[in-house]
Amino acid sequence: MRLRHPEFQYLDLLAEVLERGDQRIDRTGVGTKALFGAMFRFDLSDGTVPILTTKRVYWKLAVKEMLWFLTGQTNIQALLKEKVRIWSDWPLAHYRKQTGEDISQDEFEKRVVEDDTFASRWGDLGPVYGKQWRRWLGADGREHDQIADLVKTLKTNPASRRMLFHAWNPPELGSMALPPCHMVYQYHVTSDKKLNCLLYQRSCDLLLGAAFNFTGASALQLMLAQQADLIPGELIWVGGDVHLYLNHLEQAREQISRTPREFPTMKLTRRPASIDDYKITDFEVEGYDPHAAISADVAV
Repeated sequence: MRLRHPEFQYLDLLAEVLERGDQRIDRTGVGTKALFGAMFRFDLSDGTVPILTTKRVYWKLAVKEMLWFLTGQTNIQALLKEKVRIWSDWPLAHYRKQTGEDISQDEFEKRVVEDDTFASRWGDLGPVYGKQWRRWLGADGREHDQIADLVKTLKTNPASRRMLFHAWNPPELGSMALPPCHMVYQYHVTSDKKLNCLLYQRSCDLLLGAAFNFTGASALQLMLAQQADLIPGELIWVGGDVHLYLNHLEQAREQISRTPREFPTMKLTRRPASIDDYKITDFEVEGYDPHAAISADVAV
């Protein structure tokens, strides 16, 4: 008997939020329909990854974002040089508010790319994901590299129940452009050397954000497995406040009307010396045949 396509976990949640989500005015003022608590399980052991097929997901952008997180950088200049624009909305809104200048997004991004001084002043997001993952500042004044510690433990003590990293650093939340949404990643190694990941996401924009979160987490799982001589296992995604913005409802209805296609495969084309040495050219996705892209605005 053919098992139900794993993408239906996501589509069923979209439908459930549309049907019985609690409608509220949120931080952005746009408003959402939301449910609290959801879980998906995706099996990566056969080489497939959950890059959604009911709309086109620009998977290279999601992987480039994950690689940027791993550098520990927090300025969008590096992202924009890689043609990744998904973080521009927050610094752009801040710039407009502070200066009163009604600058276009294209012009703002051009200035960030070309002017290092401007980028330093207006392109930094504060101590977001990468800073916390790679340079968490302890009370003792020392910086803690959670990713390096994780890789070391995966190699030396894979039975540990302490293999995780997170980005929810209370003293620094107020300095972040956006507090971390995908905030805790915990890893587990089975006796047959499969690497499982449980990702807890406190807040999830189901239409726009979720697809990137699944893709980025999958790419990270492949990198970690390779570095520790393990096999990718399950990616388990857990959502807290899972929501659709009120200006995304029609797009969600369009997406759930579509039939999922086979998930693509993702593989690494070389083995870099460390977790710090991966490049976008190291990732190869095959068999991706999605439905058309679905456009929607980001709520800031």
